[in-house]
Amino acid sequence: MLEAIKSQNTSRVNVRSMNQPPGPMTMTMPLLMMIALTSLSLLLASGEPILTTLDGPFKPLTRRFDPSLRRGSDDLPMDHPRLRKRNVSSDFPEQIALALSTPTSMWVSWVTGDAVVGKDVKPLDPSSVASEVWYGKEKGKYLLKMKGNATVYSQLYPFDGLLNYTSGIIHHVLIDGLEPDTKYYYKCGDSSVPAMSEELSFKTLPLPSKDAYPHRIAFVGDLGLTSNTTTTIDHLMENDPSMVIIVGDLTYADQYRTIGGKGVSCFSCSFPDAPIRETYQPRWDARGRFMEPLTSKVPTMVIEGNHEIELQTSGITFKSYSERFAVPSSESGSNTNFYYSFDAGGVHFVMLGAYVDYNHTGAQYAWLKEDLSKVDRAVTPWLVATMHPPWYNSYSSHYQEFECMRQEMEELLYQHRVDIVFAGHVHAYERMNRIYNYTLDPCGPVYITIGDGGNIEKVDVDFADDPGKCPSPEDNIPEIGGSCPLNFTSGSAKGKFCWDRQPDWSAFRESSFGHGILEVMNSTHALWRWQRNQDVYRDDIAGDQIYIVRQPNVCISLKFRGEEREKSGGNKSRFSSPTLLMFICILFMFGTSRSIVFRHVK
Repeated sequence: MLEAIKSQNTSRVNVRSMNQPPGPMTMTMPLLMMIALTSLSLLLASGEPILTTLDGPFKPLTRRFDPSLRRGSDDLPMDHPRLRKRNVSSDFPEQIALALSTPTSMWVSWVTGDAVVGKDVKPLDPSSVASEVWYGKEKGKYLLKMKGNATVYSQLYPFDGLLNYTSGIIHHVLIDGLEPDTKYYYKCGDSSVPAMSEELSFKTLPLPSKDAYPHRIAFVGDLGLTSNTTTTIDHLMENDPSMVIIVGDLTYADQYRTIGGKGVSCFSCSFPDAPIRETYQPRWDARGRFMEPLTSKVPTMVIEGNHEIELQTSGITFKSYSERFAVPSSESGSNTNFYYSFDAGGVHFVMLGAYVDYNHTGAQYAWLKEDLSKVDRAVTPWLVATMHPPWYNSYSSHYQEFECMRQEMEELLYQHRVDIVFAGHVHAYERMNRIYNYTLDPCGPVYITIGDGGNIEKVDVDFADDPGKCPSPEDNIPEIGGSCPLNFTSGSAKGKFCWDRQPDWSAFRESSFGHGILEVMNSTHALWRWQRNQDVYRDDIAGDQIYIVRQPNVCISLKFRGEEREKSGGNKSRFSSPTLLMFICILFMFGTSRSIVFRHVK
């Protein structure tokens, strides 16, 4: 029955009607009783307990690619109904997107006007149309109005066969003074034309607090615009997230013309005289339209991946990413959208840039050190990092590609007890045991690779420990940054570049497309679920699920270890006994089991 305390049904049970799940052992008796009842009811509903990270480290497990499935799918054509422009007027807002700024402010972005593609392109005048957001807490009543700024950008290739591009007008408006955990209705556009969007709505997140968290946080990476992307996003929206994190490689505009929508790269075949790879910018506009049903209602936070580099002949990079997305860069003190941080209830997020300087002597490292030092774990107990490429990865693809970045920054994350690190880049799923410096460590972060959104490059199926699949140190070199391949110095892989079996730090891996949902329950427990695309119509399936459990009294931040020990005085809670929890669970099983009601989320 003790396992019931750890259990929770993840088959779309409405946990909002059941109070909070397991938490720290400093809770009051009434709260413990409610938790026991909740855990028991969920166990009865699911029939199976869900393990926690406290049960680890886990024996490595691999679920091989299902040969009955396709490894990938084709790009959606530009005339696909979800990609093409739907409004006749070029002044009408489209590609509407929300992003968090501070706990009481929100960015609203959109595009007006028509992008131009051709040999000679002339940019639009961003001052020719206003940037307005009208908003309020009642439908149809907009008591507040904010104005913002607008910009355009160009992507230029002065070579025969390649197409130049100039964007529509990109608007960014910051609305502030918002109340937490509150629904707002809004319209955006230019009221003088008039050309305002239809009424939309969003709900703000709770203020930073150890007792308040976003309902569900969705994670996805390496999306692109394929049929698999469609399944991923539809499934993600069905899970009703309150925030979305995209860990890079948003559009794959740099591959659309060069691979013909079939996943086979041959740029030189199509453009033999071009010294630079073209990126087909209309795919960015297509992406904005495709994502609008989600991004116009749910704040969506992004970080750059390698497919956002998009080099121009003048040496300019990341132009589309930099201009299209509003992120809390100045709000978090980074002053660049390549890395930044923000709070979402009791979770502090750091979004790290892998394609800018990450060395100890660089600006990003200095910013990260300062940002982490200011985190108050009494207010935001959870600390989550994201980046595009994974530091820990047992697939052949991108194996040890960002070992340099790991060596530069991992110790800083470990010192400050980052709880979870999400990454993409590898087009598959992998969850690690808690680890630090390639050593199993109960106080290390849980690393999760979620680069399985559905892009044109297909799902990765080869593991570096498979016979003949270990890449050479020269195979995986990052587009930006150095290479630091290493041979392991201890364990069963000592002296080798690759393991000859699944590494002990790799808890679970599977080659499938999908997305993940993180439900932070309280200051110590968060439920992680990975949901595969092939299971979209099955309510009783999760590709992977586990409670990620923090142990703040054991894994104290190294910087504050002495201070925290003084505060605690070394006293243990009188409710720390598993026997007491089991007793409460048994008590409620007999006293209240007949009154349990389950409500399923659609």
